[in-house]
Amino acid sequence: MKPLGDVCEFVRGITFKPTDLVEFDSPDSLACFRTKNVQASLETEDLIHIPRSFVKSDRQIIREGDTLISTANSNNLVGKCCYTSRLGYPATLGGFIAAIRAKPTQIQPRFLYYWLSSPFTQERFRGLARQTTNISNLPLTDVAKELAPVPPLLDQERIVKLLDEADELRKLRAKADRRTTEFIPAIFHEMFSIPANSWQNSTLGKLVHDFHYGTSNKSTGEGKPTLRIPNVVQQAVNLDDLKFVPVSDADFERLRLIDGDLLFVRTNGNADYVGRCAVFDTKTIQAAGYDTDEFIYASYLIRARLQMEKVSPIFVQNFLTSFEGLSALRARSKTSAGQFNINTEGLSSIPIPVPPLPLQKEFVQRVTEIRALETSQAASRRRLEALFQSLLHRAFNGEL
Repeated sequence: MKPLGDVCEFVRGITFKPTDLVEFDSPDSLACFRTKNVQASLETEDLIHIPRSFVKSDRQIIREGDTLISTANSNNLVGKCCYTSRLGYPATLGGFIAAIRAKPTQIQPRFLYYWLSSPFTQERFRGLARQTTNISNLPLTDVAKELAPVPPLLDQERIVKLLDEADELRKLRAKADRRTTEFIPAIFHEMFSIPANSWQNSTLGKLVHDFHYGTSNKSTGEGKPTLRIPNVVQQAVNLDDLKFVPVSDADFERLRLIDGDLLFVRTNGNADYVGRCAVFDTKTIQAAGYDTDEFIYASYLIRARLQMEKVSPIFVQNFLTSFEGLSALRARSKTSAGQFNINTEGLSSIPIPVPPLPLQKEFVQRVTEIRALETSQAASRRRLEALFQSLLHRAFNGEL
């Protein structure tokens, strides 16, 4: 175990003002990474550029093998880091991140990165951070004193090889998962891209029995399981962070969700999230071990109960995530105090094409098959993540 300051050097970022930014094609411009670029991997799509003259030393130019670390961020993100592969262009660091640069005679760069990004090190960094309002600052002088495992370089290389192989499996799994998520929009386009006037046209208001807003009661440790905005993500009901809300018997009957109910997010600070929706699917709820007859929903959601003899909830949901559907939702959203909102009147007026019901049912069947594949992939993803975390734990406890 050695202090980080003995096996690596710390390169602080450059402080600048928004008025200092220059165009990327300016003769004196230099790409600059910020905290938003420090993700699970280095995000290179949204770069700013500063004058090259702001760089006072070649040390401030990012090098292959650097680990970039967020030194000023929200409390749960400070210390987040990513590895820098070959960029292909010169770049530097903004003031809220730093580069931790391995001394190659002491520590292998990727071994250093894996230790810095491991959950136990990240937790330690958050403990070192000094909180001011909603921002935490990570003192590099304290980070440099942290003790890191430094086995012989040959052992480091062997451990990195094992971790790289496990990490590559995770990346391949994630790549396959992303492709699977593209299947449903592609099938929807394939099946329903014929001219809209080939089918009956209606509005969402004419295709529902009713719309209802959810409960504004506060959550407690007891009550009915209640879906909220965080539970409506990626076109599905996510049961993570489920809250429970007490309601009267009369309100429960009014708010109780049944299979096929469509839940809309009615307010959000991000215009792209307003109107996002998910189908309440009792099979998914049962698979998670919950009683499907007990669920209700909160006030920032709107429930639409569709006339399923006319239209499938899954068809409507996927239409509303298509270009035409999203355009209709955005056109009916209103802004107030920095929030985007949509109400039942706006939802009611959204035009909806109504293909023949057998065609809708064929689409639903194909979606069901893809959802089953996604469930299998999710289980595989969890196993790979558990394997990777186990390897990390063993690697830095001298067990590999």
